[in-house]
This record gives sequence, structure tokens and C-alpha cells, in this order.
Amino acid sequence: MKTHAIALAGLAFGVTAPAIAQPESPTCSIELIVLGVGQDGGAPQLGNSADPAWTDPSLRRLATSIALVDHQLDERYLFEATPDIREQLYRLDQIAPTGRRPGLDGIFLTHGHMGHYTGLMFLGHESMGAQGVPVFAMPRMADYLTSNGPWSQLVRYENIALQPMHDGVAVEVGRLSVTPIAVPHRQEFTEVVGYRIDTPGLSAFFLPDIDSWEEWETWQDGTALRIEDVIASVDVAYLDATFFANGEIPGRDMSGFPHPMISHSMARFADLPTSERAKIRFIHFNHTNPVRYPDAPERDLVTEAGFNLADEGERVCLGD
Repeated sequence: MKTHAIALAGLAFGVTAPAIAQPESPTCSIELIVLGVGQDGGAPQLGNSADPAWTDPSLRRLATSIALVDHQLDERYLFEATPDIREQLYRLDQIAPTGRRPGLDGIFLTHGHMGHYTGLMFLGHESMGAQGVPVFAMPRMADYLTSNGPWSQLVRYENIALQPMHDGVAVEVGRLSVTPIAVPHRQEFTEVVGYRIDTPGLSAFFLPDIDSWEEWETWQDGTALRIEDVIASVDVAYLDATFFANGEIPGRDMSGFPHPMISHSMARFADLPTSERAKIRFIHFNHTNPVRYPDAPERDLVTEAGFNLADEGERVCLGD
């Protein structure tokens, strides 16, 4: 496994919109597959008995996760190990079956919040009893898993094999180059990163959690970046869209919530060229976010403004 430093500002701009691959497409050798679009608790959320998703399974949403599949090399990489990993790996097996168990050549973790790493427990001896699954994590994240039970048991029993990463340093796995990029977000236990994913064809950016775009561009504790420059450097960008707008949680002032709301992101990105807005696919929807409902008028506001909303089962071709 090779690593190399990569300077985001020096990357070539993407100019071709990636294609949404059809399930039967024989021509796409590397695919990005969306396995979940919900916030950490998914939808319906525990304790919210009025959620219509309890009685309508079509409204259920799994915690945010994506997979990268290299059909040519029979390699599968998972981004996030969510509490919904059982269902998500089953879905992945339907799209890209493999004879291996669990058939993961790497799991890339963004940070230590509930919806992003706790699925690792299903790799342990109480469940699958996996052996040596590579888990890529930033230094504090790796130390957290090593030093705290029950996660330390996964390391001790070698169910997982930790692969430490470093901010801005790309890791080459198969035909992919994956670069963790640190961002400002609640860091009670670990760092928080997004991932730039480069293939021999196209590139993607995956960032399910960040405090704000404005804080990132003036960040003192890490590399300051403008989100517009990141978008310009890739072909598709999955961005934090936890909430739609202030007021969606009754009785609470949400103006200080540590996530950029969709309404704010759309206003900030409104002057981007059409081609740049089309790269953005919002993801990581809280159970209160109206865009999780297929017939919500807020969905129309997003798409009419030239942006996109990630959907579970979505397949984006990143390499022919």
C-alpha cells in the first residue's frame, strides 16, 4: 500500500459530469454506490413514533454510507461503518456480489460519532468474526479504537487491521487514491475528515459532517479551504445536508447548529456555474429534514436551483 502527499489546490478541475450507471451496465468498471443518506440515527428515529416511515418502509432511510466498487479487480471499499451495516452490505452484495466474506478491501472512517463507526461491532466474534478487515482511520480515531472497549477487542482479536491515515496524505488502494481532508466539526473523541476519491477516470468528494463552510475557510486548527475550490477540483461532491432550514425542529433556535443547512448552502452556491452546481449531491439528512420525503416541495426547490439530492441505491460511474 502506497501513500503520497497531495495538494488540493493543485488538482485538475473536473469537466465531465459523472454518469448515473444503470444496474445492468456492463461498461462501468468503477462505481460509487450510495448505501445510505440519513443522519446517524437514520429514519425513522428511535423515540419518534409518529414518523410515517414506521408504517411505510419506502420512507425509511439508512445512515449515510457510500461504497466504491472496482468491478475489474473485484474490490469493494466502504466509506463509514454505520449501525445499518448489515442491511447496507446486503444491498451491496445484490449489486456487486463477491465470493469473499465480508468482501471488503477497506473501510474508511470519517470520525467517531455514532453513525459513522459503530457498525464495526458486527465484524466481531459475537457476529461475523471477520479476519483482518483493513480499517483506515486518522491517528486519534485509530487510537480511540485501540484504547476503548469494545472496539479494542476487534483490534486484539484481529477482526480488523487498523491502517492509520494522515491529513492530506493520499492512500493508494487498488486503482483508487483516497485522501483524508480534515474539517472543523465536533471533535470530542476523534478528528473529522472528508474524503477525496480519485480513480483512473473521475473523482469524488465525500463530506457528511462539517460545522460550516465559513469556518473551514478561516480554520486555525487545520488546513483552511474554500468548499467552492474543493467542488471545482472533483467531478461529483456529496456534501453535508443534515438540516434544510432553521425552524424544522419546533421550539428550537437552530442557527448555531454545527452543520451547514441546505438553504444556506444553496444561497452560498447560487452564483456557481450550472456545471458546478450540478456536481453537488446533498446527503446525511436528519429525520426532521423534509427532503427525505419524495414528494416534499423542498426537494423541488433544491433541484430547480440546479443541485441534486443523493438517493439510496444511486450508482455513479467513475471509470469506464
